[in-house]
Amino acid sequence: MSLVKRTMSYVRVGKSGLKVSKIILGCMQYGSTGWIKWAIDNQEEVNKHVKFAYDHGVQTFDTADMYSNGLSEEMLGKAIKTLHLPREELVIMTKVFGAIAPEYDMNLMQADVTPEEIGLVNQHGLGRKHIFDSVKRSLQRLQVDYIDVLFCHRFDYDTPIEETMRALHDMVTAGYVRYIGMSSCYAYQYYAITNKLTPFIVMENQYSLAYREEEREMFPTLQMFGVGAVTWAPLYRGVLGRPLSGQTTRGQVDQVEELANKKGASMAQISIAWILCKEGVAAPIVGATSLKNLEDIIGAVNIELTRDEIKYLEEPYVPLPIDGHV
Repeated sequence: MSLVKRTMSYVRVGKSGLKVSKIILGCMQYGSTGWIKWAIDNQEEVNKHVKFAYDHGVQTFDTADMYSNGLSEEMLGKAIKTLHLPREELVIMTKVFGAIAPEYDMNLMQADVTPEEIGLVNQHGLGRKHIFDSVKRSLQRLQVDYIDVLFCHRFDYDTPIEETMRALHDMVTAGYVRYIGMSSCYAYQYYAITNKLTPFIVMENQYSLAYREEEREMFPTLQMFGVGAVTWAPLYRGVLGRPLSGQTTRGQVDQVEELANKKGASMAQISIAWILCKEGVAAPIVGATSLKNLEDIIGAVNIELTRDEIKYLEEPYVPLPIDGHV
């Protein structure tokens, strides 16, 4: 058997023993067009994306149980099975917190109804019952025996943190989960890590050239605890990946476009290369709706930025209100 040398590099998550690819494939876009209008709802197309990513060294995949109400997990699981990808090489990340609607195309975040009003009483949040039930269903949808990293999708203000951490710890000791992490919370909420149970090893937070509020308290807190970061919305919902237009504002986009032209790279590559330079960030989570965009994004690992270029990109930043924590 011949071995294919990969150009992708891999990085340790915080002080844990887990390594992830420097580009993580986000899978939120795989699912129902009723849940998100720009979703890829064709399984064969999803298979192509997963294969392309894997062939280019991406072995880390991020999804969540609530994405298209479980369909994202199902499609990722089917792709892994169809492509016969070796489970031991993969790092599969998923999340627990949100309620799962009975239909793929029903987006509860946009619906004028509470989970309780449609009978989902204990099927959301971070209570012990929901965590256990959610992990069981995620394993079934992904067609795997264990989850590499289970994230708490949001902080649960209605459940004692002791109950949440004990349930997560029990999932790890039972062998259903390897590591645990937190997503989109406030820095002070990381006190939950000091409980003598299984600790969080990773934080999944919003971070980009256009949103850098995590640098104030979150990143120093993570560094203190030895926790790594994988970041979502690295292109700030696409704004940092396209030229100036009526839908974008000047500032970060202006700088990114100018530097991209200078270096013969795409704006997306420059924006992601900047994140890869930041201390404490293990890898950005990137989603793509076309193979062309996916190839472009993966190419960011080959872009090197000088200190002056990093400073130039950061100059226009203006502080923003905290976003994405609820």
